[in-house]
Amino acid sequence: MIPNSKRFNDARRVVETLREARYEAYLAGGCVRDLLLGREPKDFDVATSAIPDVVLALFQRTFAVGAHFGVVLVATCGGANSLDESGGDRYDVTEVATFRSDGAYSDGRHPDAVRYTMSAEEDVTRRDFTINGLLLDVNALRTAEVLGKPEQLRAAVLDFVGGVADLDAGLVRAIGRPDLRFEEDRLRMLRGVRFAARFGFEIEAGTKAAIRSLAGRIESVSRERVRDELTKMLTEGHARRAFELLDETGLLIEVLPEIARMKGVEQPPQFHPEGDVWVHTLMLLEQLPAGCSMTLAWGALLHDVGKPPTFRRAPDRIRFDGHVEVGVAMAAEICRRFRFSNDETHQILALVENHMRFMDAGRMKASTLKRFFRLERFEEHLALHRMDCLAGSGYLEHWEFVRERWLAMPEETVRPKPLITGRELIAAGYKPGAGFKEMLHAVEDAQLEGTIATEEEALRLVAERFPKNRD
Repeated sequence: MIPNSKRFNDARRVVETLREARYEAYLAGGCVRDLLLGREPKDFDVATSAIPDVVLALFQRTFAVGAHFGVVLVATCGGANSLDESGGDRYDVTEVATFRSDGAYSDGRHPDAVRYTMSAEEDVTRRDFTINGLLLDVNALRTAEVLGKPEQLRAAVLDFVGGVADLDAGLVRAIGRPDLRFEEDRLRMLRGVRFAARFGFEIEAGTKAAIRSLAGRIESVSRERVRDELTKMLTEGHARRAFELLDETGLLIEVLPEIARMKGVEQPPQFHPEGDVWVHTLMLLEQLPAGCSMTLAWGALLHDVGKPPTFRRAPDRIRFDGHVEVGVAMAAEICRRFRFSNDETHQILALVENHMRFMDAGRMKASTLKRFFRLERFEEHLALHRMDCLAGSGYLEHWEFVRERWLAMPEETVRPKPLITGRELIAAGYKPGAGFKEMLHAVEDAQLEGTIATEEEALRLVAERFPKNRD
């Protein structure tokens, strides 16, 4: 942890300014939770009795991005992390939220009405989980250096919901009635799973029961919000536990039925001693490091998604004929459903499509191997294949073969400058048309194989293989 981080000091100055103006103000939510867990918070948020108009007037640079819900961003110049105005200046921002009590949530996401309150306790009781409902009185801290000493921080914590006890017990518990908290924002069900996985906590029994009861209502949450929550689960370093909890709570079958169908799908034990497709996928997810790319994470999750529908028990062994092709089509539908970008979809599908090609690498022609290396972000293909092997037989020879040659092969050998283009073909007397692609591919193939290296040799190859009088 960085005890005197700029972001903490910025937030502390925001609190002090509000206090000097005779308003209550505290650090609130996830940053307090993380400090008590000995982790460095990503952001520092402030809760205050000051209404948005007051906050806007008190600070020089503000952004009223959520003033309708009592939220104002207070900016400080010189940050490397946050907002970028059209002029190019960058700012660190502290989110300042007015104490409030929410009305009904008709849309399962936003309150129909927001009522400001002067009570910090009333504000906390509208939040999602007890571990996120803690307040920290920074004015009670003798020195910022206690940030690195969670035990000394506790004296400055305001806890109206039993959050400290749940942190100590390792529990994710909804504040108040779980069913009401989840009806207010149904994404909270996924967030509860993510927090439990991230911190190695259990979901409190009543909270878990409410998720199971309401899991079907997650379908009302926008696919983008669900996608982002699942991506965080996959990339925070605890993906296996997150997906086990998704299954236990009944959320997995609702958000990713294709993954839920992996359960109980047997695999040939000589290649997969670990068990069924679900167990294999969990073991692969367990290897995803914190901070890995979202495309690698989703590629890992979906690489065998085509196995359940292609399962058959042949005379010799269990087979999944065509599971790669089926898996690519299924992954494409999942990416469409969750509205991934075109670039993200392209990479995820490439990972699914090519994850079995490593087994053929030793038999590939030099040109085929080099084209294999041309796949975008080839390091992700290597990472996926290694995890796939370690989640199964543990056989890494194909991975080692490909990795050694990929590392040893210069980029100019993998992507050499073309020896000829369509211009040279026209100059040689060929009529432009669809045949040019075949000719240029044949030349490139020979170039990659190392059998030709000059323009003259390329044109000679074309003349031999593609006579001008050929139809």
